[in-house]
Amino acid sequence: MLGGSIAPSTGKIFLEGEDVTRKSAAWRARHGIATSYQIPRPFVDMTVLENVLVASSFAGASFGHQAQDLAVTSLERTGLTAFSNDPASSLRLLDRKRLEVARALAANPRILLLDEIAGGLTEAEVPVLVELVRSVAASGVTIIWIEHVVHALTAVASRLLCLTYGKILAQGDPREVLNSAEVRSVYLGMAPDDDSGLSVAATTTKRTRTQAKNA
Repeated sequence: MLGGSIAPSTGKIFLEGEDVTRKSAAWRARHGIATSYQIPRPFVDMTVLENVLVASSFAGASFGHQAQDLAVTSLERTGLTAFSNDPASSLRLLDRKRLEVARALAANPRILLLDEIAGGLTEAEVPVLVELVRSVAASGVTIIWIEHVVHALTAVASRLLCLTYGKILAQGDPREVLNSAEVRSVYLGMAPDDDSGLSVAATTTKRTRTQAKNA
C-alpha cells in the first residue's frame, strides 16, 4: 500500500506532508519510495548490472553516465560488484535478495520498504542481510520492514509496530513491544521472551516522515 501497488479503501497516506494516497507506484518510486520483495523477480535474461541499470534509469530517473554510476554504486553497497556481468539467473537466493535491495537503492530512495526479505534464508545468511540493511539505514534512508524473522528486525530497528485487524496493538522500543503480554497473547498466545514465529513491522528512525492514517 505504501509503495502504491494497492490503493487503500479508507484513509490517506502522507509523505513529508504531501498527500500521496492516489499517486501511482511509478510516481512514488520516482519520488523516493522503493520496495524490496520477499520473492526476488529479477530480469533473468539480463546481467546483474543491467538489472540495476533498469532501476537507476527509470525509477531513479537518471540517464547515461549518471544512471551507470548510480547502478555501480548500488552494486558496491550491496556487495554484488563481483557478479556485475553474471546473468541474474545464476545468483543464489541470498544474492538475488541483495540484488532486490540494489535495484531499490538504484532508485535513490528516501524510504525503503522491505517485505519479508529474510524469508527463505539460512541462519548463516540472515546476518549478511542484516548487516546490509543496517548499512542502508546508517546512510540516512528510512526503512520500513515487515518480517517473520524477528531477531533480524531487532538487530536493526529503532521502533517496532504490531497490528491486529488493522489496529495498532503496540509500538515503540522493539524489546518492550516484543515482551508485551498483549502482543504475545494476540499474535500467538506466547509467553514473554519467545520470538519464534512472530510477524511484525519495524522502522529505523530517520528524518523522512511517512504517515498512513486509518488505512
